[in-house]
Amino acid sequence: MIFPLFLAFCCFLASPLAQAADTLLANQTLRDGQTLVSSGQVFEFGFFSPNKSSARYLGIWYKNIPLQVTWVANRNNPITNFSAELALSSQGSVSLQNGSMNYWSVIPAGAVNEPFLRLLDNGNLVLSDASASDGSGDYLWQSFDNVTDTLLPEMKLGWNLRTGLKRNMTSWASEANPSSGQYTFSLEPPDAPQLILWKGSQKQYRWGPWNGERFSGSNEFKANAVFDPMFISSPEEVYYTYTVVNNSTLSRFIVTPEGAIQYLAWLDYQWTNLVTLQRDYCDNYGTCGPYGICYDSTVGNCRCLEGFRRNDSNPLDWTGGCSRTWNLNCGNGDGFVKYKDLKLPDNSRLLGNRSSNLEECETECLKNCSCMAFTRVDVHGNGGDCLLWFGDLVDMKNYPSGGDVIYIRMAKAEIDAIARAKRRRRIVIAIGISVSTVCGMLILTLIGQYALRRRKERRRAAHSVYRDSGDGGPEEDLELPLLDIVAVADATNNFSFQNKVGQGGFGEVYKGILPTGQDVAVKRLSLNSGQGLKEFKNEVILIAKLQHRNLVKLLGCCIHEDERMLIYEYLPNQSLDHHLFDPIRRKLVIWKTRFSIIMGIARGLLYLHEDSRLRIIHRDLKPSNILLDSDMNPKISDFGIAKTFTVENAGEMTNRIVGTYGYMSPEYAMKGHFSVKSDVFSFGVLLLEIVSGHKNWGFYHPDHDLNLVGHAWKLWTEGNALGLVDVLMEEEFPLKEVLRCIQVGLLCVQQRPEDRPTMSSVVLMLGSETSDVPQPKEPGFSAESFAMTTDSSFSVKTLNFSNDATITALQSR
Repeated sequence: MIFPLFLAFCCFLASPLAQAADTLLANQTLRDGQTLVSSGQVFEFGFFSPNKSSARYLGIWYKNIPLQVTWVANRNNPITNFSAELALSSQGSVSLQNGSMNYWSVIPAGAVNEPFLRLLDNGNLVLSDASASDGSGDYLWQSFDNVTDTLLPEMKLGWNLRTGLKRNMTSWASEANPSSGQYTFSLEPPDAPQLILWKGSQKQYRWGPWNGERFSGSNEFKANAVFDPMFISSPEEVYYTYTVVNNSTLSRFIVTPEGAIQYLAWLDYQWTNLVTLQRDYCDNYGTCGPYGICYDSTVGNCRCLEGFRRNDSNPLDWTGGCSRTWNLNCGNGDGFVKYKDLKLPDNSRLLGNRSSNLEECETECLKNCSCMAFTRVDVHGNGGDCLLWFGDLVDMKNYPSGGDVIYIRMAKAEIDAIARAKRRRRIVIAIGISVSTVCGMLILTLIGQYALRRRKERRRAAHSVYRDSGDGGPEEDLELPLLDIVAVADATNNFSFQNKVGQGGFGEVYKGILPTGQDVAVKRLSLNSGQGLKEFKNEVILIAKLQHRNLVKLLGCCIHEDERMLIYEYLPNQSLDHHLFDPIRRKLVIWKTRFSIIMGIARGLLYLHEDSRLRIIHRDLKPSNILLDSDMNPKISDFGIAKTFTVENAGEMTNRIVGTYGYMSPEYAMKGHFSVKSDVFSFGVLLLEIVSGHKNWGFYHPDHDLNLVGHAWKLWTEGNALGLVDVLMEEEFPLKEVLRCIQVGLLCVQQRPEDRPTMSSVVLMLGSETSDVPQPKEPGFSAESFAMTTDSSFSVKTLNFSNDATITALQSR
């Protein structure tokens, strides 16, 4: 009995299937229990049952990670037993059968001499003819042309115009049922391509049309450090695809059974969701109705285009959209008004497949009374295509970080009214600037007289030139421009949602343009802001006297009745936390950039502590208070709770504790003692966050309950400090430099203030490979149990303790 088994085993080893584990040859079969495995051991092809289901399916999945199916052959025709087999005939036909029952088949067109079925390392199952194949990828059939719910790198979403093939993604019905679900993700139409998620026959979400760089209304499809998206438009094909930057990274786009569109990557032994396209309420299709614009994630936060009025009075129902204030009168003076920073509306039509300039595009739209709008974008890479819209404009969204321009048809009366309003605005600005100048000079004069009188009083009292008021810092002449509210309102388009670039517990931040053409950021403090009049005065007086490349520059301020506003230089890359704690943006911040940011912050703190006219303790150093310019150079901001000190008075105690959990030193948070070493502690936390890409409070590790500081200390004592380095940072980095940064970070967060280095020592240790770096001692606040909440710079609350402590406990989103 042993001999027949041995003979059968030898025959199996000699079979073509056993010799080529990734290939099925003619007249071979693949039975339930057997698989094909790609040559690089990346993908596997065979029979499976999803999520404890008893049904059997033929599909492809990742070989060396928990079952994650990327393609299913018989998704709508499940097998009810284990007896089915896949066969490849000598004529090249592929059939999945159980006796006379056929579940799935492929029949190639034309004669085939030497067919074979092979699973490739990119997850593509291909049918080829060995006698005709030249390795060019011209397959008789391939699974990449029959997309299910997953788009792998090099797969195509879109149209083959020559054959009429349309490749869509369709969700599973449920996690246990791979049959076609109710959600379909498609690229359409071919002439002005846009991406649409359908639920049945209803549009749920839309991105587009393609404008030459991205799909209008989304930055997620732009090139980044994780994947390179590509849009191809030719006479034969129009499709979207992508490639991964690092071929060792497993990644996939999926449409979930619930209709979410996600980009997933296999990181740290788990699937990490790097991108979800549906981010907020405004991504819902047509949420503001015709001619309505959605401005942010708040339900009902819609606005009508200028020149249109609301059709429905219900504040939460905008489906009726907006209608024109003045009706069009085709051929009698209709014109176009330019709108910018928008997601382009739905149902665009391409004006031929040729390059057109704006004048030609406008002329074509004016010829047709049904043409409501036009714009020019580079759809096909020919320099510029003319897009026209006919009928109502639907599904627009305010998109200041990369929106498009559109020219909308308006009646002559409306165009005249807009022109008159602009003239009035220019007059008001001119008057406002004049009044502002006079008032500003008067206010400065009064402030100067008051300050002079106070100085005389102090001299008579034998006080020092600078006197700390306990709340506001030194009292000196205010050398800062005061802007009129009219000028600030005009610079920010009357504080429109379109100009809003950020929001925190202090209030809102708007991008503005001064009459000089300079871009500015206007911080408009809310009336219930934690930053009150004392903090406002403190920030104005302190930062106006500071000049350093790593400190944000305050350009002016505005006081109008109960409103207080600060006008800063505009920094286009927003704050550090915007990049550091986002899984996609994080990958873009390579080590060279991170180290430059670390050094810039360190030099800025050194200036505050030792080199500035006013020696200053910041007291609230954290990622959201580090702003980044266009070159990613850091600038320390928010001096509302900063304190001045002298060499003789370098450490103080306060009964009003202010700051942010996770960045406060132990002696300050527990006893109210603060000094320059308090800032050093905050810098150490910030440094460790930059290295790791994780927040201190809210840090999670399955093996312990330590926060990031405690985790870094644990790794250091175990001799595995490089385990702290951000796993998403795939660029090569200098090991010694990174280790030195971690060591300096741990020195800065030591429990005792006297053990922490000064910022001059920090700059020296970070910037020199020859300087000695001492061994750190145990840090303070290394246990997560002290944390109140996780960190987020967008939602804050104030906790009041019996000793009048005011601490920002940042809430998670």
